[in-house]
Amino acid sequence: MRRTSWLAAGAGAVVLVGGVIAAVLLSGDDDEAPAPRARQYSAHSACLLTDGRGVTGSEAAPVWAGMEDASLATKAKVMNLPVFGPDTTANAVPYVNTLVQRHCDVVIAVGGTPVAATRDVAGRTPKTRFAVVGEGDTKGNLTVIPQAEGVRAAVARVVKDAVEDDGGVTD
Repeated sequence: MRRTSWLAAGAGAVVLVGGVIAAVLLSGDDDEAPAPRARQYSAHSACLLTDGRGVTGSEAAPVWAGMEDASLATKAKVMNLPVFGPDTTANAVPYVNTLVQRHCDVVIAVGGTPVAATRDVAGRTPKTRFAVVGEGDTKGNLTVIPQAEGVRAAVARVVKDAVEDDGGVTD
């Protein structure tokens, strides 16, 4: 009696597993490849320098959103780097230099200290494209994006322009 129940349970399990396998095989469409899980990026990148609050800060959030919009449109990689430590230009300059060494197509800065450090480095690094969110005049390799309601769209435009520039911006 016990042996019969074990055999019946085993046979039922085999039928169940066979049914599941058949259902999986019959439900799939062989002509359709699965969608890739990883996003395919181009060789371009845009980098954001922020204060210690990162991309969640009130000034940085719309800038980061604009960079992500541009990334979707151009497939450029976007990355961010918050400045930690003392709130001084001297402390922030190495962070800007790090982004220059990563060969970003454009280095964007938002916030008082990151913007001051970026202006300083831009003056000494003419082959790299920079953008700062704030006040002032655009000149040379430095674009000024006014801190206004349309900052997200303006940042997206700056990133798209940098990515689409075939003239080679970085070393």
